[in-house]
Amino acid sequence: MPTPLPLRPLHRRWLAAEAERLLGFHRASLGGPAGFRMLGLDGQPLHGPDEVFHLHDTARFVHVLSMATQLGIPGLRDGIDQGMRFLWQRHRDATRGGYLWGVRAEGPAPIAEKRAYGHAFVLLAGASALRVGHPDARRLLDDVTEVLEARFWEDGPGAAREAFTEDWEEIEPDYRGQNANMHLAEALMAAFEATGERVYLDRALRIADLIVNRAARAHGWRVAEHFRADWMVDLGHEGDPMFRPAGVTPGHGLEWARLLVQLFDLSGKAHGWMIEAARGLFATATAHGWDGRRGGFLYTLGWDDRPLNPLRLWWPNAEAIGAAATLWRFDGDAGALGWYERVWDVVARQFIDTARGGWFAENGDDGRPREGIFHGKPDIYHAFQACIVALLPAGTHLSGDLSAVAP
Repeated sequence: MPTPLPLRPLHRRWLAAEAERLLGFHRASLGGPAGFRMLGLDGQPLHGPDEVFHLHDTARFVHVLSMATQLGIPGLRDGIDQGMRFLWQRHRDATRGGYLWGVRAEGPAPIAEKRAYGHAFVLLAGASALRVGHPDARRLLDDVTEVLEARFWEDGPGAAREAFTEDWEEIEPDYRGQNANMHLAEALMAAFEATGERVYLDRALRIADLIVNRAARAHGWRVAEHFRADWMVDLGHEGDPMFRPAGVTPGHGLEWARLLVQLFDLSGKAHGWMIEAARGLFATATAHGWDGRRGGFLYTLGWDDRPLNPLRLWWPNAEAIGAAATLWRFDGDAGALGWYERVWDVVARQFIDTARGGWFAENGDDGRPREGIFHGKPDIYHAFQACIVALLPAGTHLSGDLSAVAP
């Protein structure tokens, strides 16, 4: 029997090298006068003097730089400082509380909304920065935790509201979203691992039960993206193509599969439904979401499992890698191992820019990079984690202690 790909020494060195190459490419985001700059296809910053810095971009980069620092890559603490400072001084609303979705280097915020999605990533950034001993991490973590508790969390259903105005007037009060709550569960687990405080884990458990154990189970392990205020699934919601796509998003089923194994481990392996669900989500996504002709996962499907938006984006494929590696590591699942190899082959051929660095965000019908929903090469978050997840020791997850990870 050949050595499984995640255990082959050359593959592991390749993963570590690609993670470092991603960091090298995205270093151009650092050192600007304000927040982290997004990069074009050529690796040059896109932000001009009036460009908007988005909350999730700032927080995700802090998270990745903190992960890389844990792994032992030096020279990134100035970047963590830059992101933490920008979160506190520009994104944070010091008067009304909460964190603003879109800000400029100075002046009023052009997008003064307060979204659960963004706050989830602030929590993740705070937890990750705490792991590397950043002096402001606990302040950020405590502040965003208080905001989430006071403004977003609905204890009845066990999940978060979607969004508010700058003055805390609820936007779309009859809408609730899966995407924000999935990333909140991710961040809550990270906060639990960083602090040991059980309340974070308990909240993650409640979100997973609502979104996956009840809603996704009832729909054949298809993750419903959109809900009404009573948390009844809204199958016909149109949304927007970036954060609220219509239909079913296979990438989120794959992402949840990885997160559920983590939640199972953190909760003392007490919830067997999580492994059943992780396998069900993975099987459904791979059965219907894979593009057999071009390779890669389709962005969205209709509820009849037919392609809805046939774009192939970098992040669902990165999440497929993470889910496959996690399920294989959990119990040696040969099917998951096969998908791990298959998806990496497509990513290496169609998404990794071997000439200039970074990953292309979108691939069109011809298998060539294009810019549609996303411009340039977006943040490093999904790609970097895909490179790291197979390197993790058994029982360790992306928000855990990464100091012993080795290629």
